[in-house]
Amino acid sequence: MKNWKIYMYLLFTYILMHVGSVFLTQGLFENFPWNEQYTEQDMKYRASSWSLFTVNSIAAIIFLLIILKKKKFFQVFGGKKSSIGNSVLWGFIGFFLALGGQMLAGAIEIAIGIEPGSDNTAILSDIAKVSPIIIISIVLFAPFLEEIIFRRVIFGGIYQKTNFWIAAIVSALVFAAVHNEFEHLLIYMMPAFVFSYLYYRTKRILTPMIAHLLMNGFVVVLNLNIEKLQQLQEDLKQAIIFFMH
Repeated sequence: MKNWKIYMYLLFTYILMHVGSVFLTQGLFENFPWNEQYTEQDMKYRASSWSLFTVNSIAAIIFLLIILKKKKFFQVFGGKKSSIGNSVLWGFIGFFLALGGQMLAGAIEIAIGIEPGSDNTAILSDIAKVSPIIIISIVLFAPFLEEIIFRRVIFGGIYQKTNFWIAAIVSALVFAAVHNEFEHLLIYMMPAFVFSYLYYRTKRILTPMIAHLLMNGFVVVLNLNIEKLQQLQEDLKQAIIFFMH
């Protein structure tokens, strides 16, 4: 099977997954057994969470079936691939690079007058508090599916026809646009650049997947514990004031 056909199948599956989740969410919301302890908003969140988990699971299986038919699918770059150990190490390093890049992007956005905070992240965090099954989609499925699409298909496909910089910029722009928060374009592009670099450096898609997984996991943990962290910050502030007096 030619690469362009595989690209089309994967892209079609990815798009169908997102479209299907909208209809499935509505269907689940209308047919979920109602529970008095949940508000209507909570039920919508539960429907959305299970819908995303379901379509992600199906898409992941389809991705694997398509990819396994093409043994040389991940042979994008010339030269020898990094060892598994080195690739995993760079995955962890990449997490900190992506986090640093996102912090830099956030500082730039604040400097030019863009308010900090992501509506997508806030909504996903609210959903996770009601229906934790969505955490699997955010931390496991998203890094797998998105790295296949944005790094292997888009970045890898363009790289084979052009060069690193053109491929990285285009894939980062598409990655940012898909998240539908155009005011935070830079916030999404910075990690995408890092993920492309990790893939290019180690020649293994495993590396950006690890960095992406750690990034998403960090954001989930941070947002689920934001109130505790704010309270801890306030307690430390009070303690400092007390000892200073």
